[in-house]
Amino acid sequence: MTDTPSHPPGSSAELRARHGERYRWLLLFSVMVGTMASIMSSTVVNVAIPGLSHQFVLGQARAQWVTSGFMVAMTVSMLTTPWILGRFGYRATYAGCMVMLLAGGTLGGFAQNFPLVLAARVMEGLAAGVVQPIPAIIIMRAFEPHEQGRASGVFGMGVVLAPAIGPSIGGLLVDWFGWRSIFFMVVPFCLAALWLGRRYVPVTGPGDRASDRDTPLDWTGLAIGSVGTLSLLNGLVSLRSGPAWEAGALLALAAAAFAGFALWLRWLPRKGRPPLMNLALFGYRPFAMGALVALIYGTALFGSTYLLPVYMQMALGLSAAHVGTILLPSGLVLAGAIAVVARMADRMPANRLVNVGLALLALSFAGMVTVGLGSSVWLLMGWTVVGRIGLGFILPSLNLGAMRGLDKPLVPQASSVINFVRMLGGAAGVSLCGIALEWRLAAHGDSLTRAHLSPERIAAFNEVFLMLAALCALAMLAARHLRPTVRLESGQIEDR
Repeated sequence: MTDTPSHPPGSSAELRARHGERYRWLLLFSVMVGTMASIMSSTVVNVAIPGLSHQFVLGQARAQWVTSGFMVAMTVSMLTTPWILGRFGYRATYAGCMVMLLAGGTLGGFAQNFPLVLAARVMEGLAAGVVQPIPAIIIMRAFEPHEQGRASGVFGMGVVLAPAIGPSIGGLLVDWFGWRSIFFMVVPFCLAALWLGRRYVPVTGPGDRASDRDTPLDWTGLAIGSVGTLSLLNGLVSLRSGPAWEAGALLALAAAAFAGFALWLRWLPRKGRPPLMNLALFGYRPFAMGALVALIYGTALFGSTYLLPVYMQMALGLSAAHVGTILLPSGLVLAGAIAVVARMADRMPANRLVNVGLALLALSFAGMVTVGLGSSVWLLMGWTVVGRIGLGFILPSLNLGAMRGLDKPLVPQASSVINFVRMLGGAAGVSLCGIALEWRLAAHGDSLTRAHLSPERIAAFNEVFLMLAALCALAMLAARHLRPTVRLESGQIEDR
């Protein structure tokens, strides 16, 4: 097919005309590479936390901000994705994020003090937050409904290779070259993403519209949401290491900020101005329930992502390389599970698939209580595999179940919001796991600063894993409502 003058250069229509039917898959692969880089930067650093703590003499609370700082930045920046895409288009947005991610990885690798490491993590988090809602937007807009499950599966298989292979390679790099090498892992992915983006990512925004330079960003809403997120995270940290009054004040400020955020989002449309988050989305029950599942599921998932490497190294005495070796098979199983479930997602109700996944994830957390100092590594590996199979059921199904039935113009907002609430839960989950762990360690008369391994330390970790299992069980109640719906002409939603 030849290009036609009616297609602006670099638009998705022109790229489709140039590359034919395969173009949507080339576009999906291009954004998949950048998303892999952002996810790798999110998870692989956990393997290096013990080395970072030793290098800069960090306590558990400060070391945790290597993860939490990234997640706070990523959570807040997700809300800006629809506006940035509309203002600058897909290609400029994607390229800018890859450059920022590349700069953050380079800065972190060469940093000589902890504030620079933290600044690098914040840069990486800001870039990752803008990038991560983009693939779901592309899947919902570029693929037909009967192809969306398969597209989600192909994308999911590729993306899970980052957290599957990342910790394994990262563990070896930490053992061989030290923690600094972890930051440089994103460099080749960012360079590849920049090359692919220039070839296949359109310059236009969602809906093949030209850049809209006139719509203002809701800076007030962004500021209020940022204050709420930062206050929540700092308040949770202060519950562990600060005075009680400070923790109470920060958590009260977080509650007030989020309440003010909701009121602001309701008021702004009445003045004819676009809000940062469209609250009308929550009138669609599958989306509202999907967002609630994402919040709870994010808390459990990211909390465990932080907890598992620490548990294996500081409770079971395994090396960073062993941690990566144990996590690798479960990551490969996750890729296979996504491939199978993705085809099921085009035919089966999302609520069933998500509930099966949450049940398996809860089972894997609860199963950790059977692991002890004398246990086989295969037992530990087996429970992590069960959890990854559960994730394989959730990942292709949750977004599809929450966003199917929405009008296409709402899809960028929906993807941004559901990723925001998932990451808000994730950011809180990392802190909650740290708080719960220190509380239970103190109750058992132990501390991670002690060099010895003990059954008491394992018991403390087990109690935190049981807490995560309970959270997954709670999410199952909300997941029951991810049922098909139809949209009425009035714009209201009702169940079938």
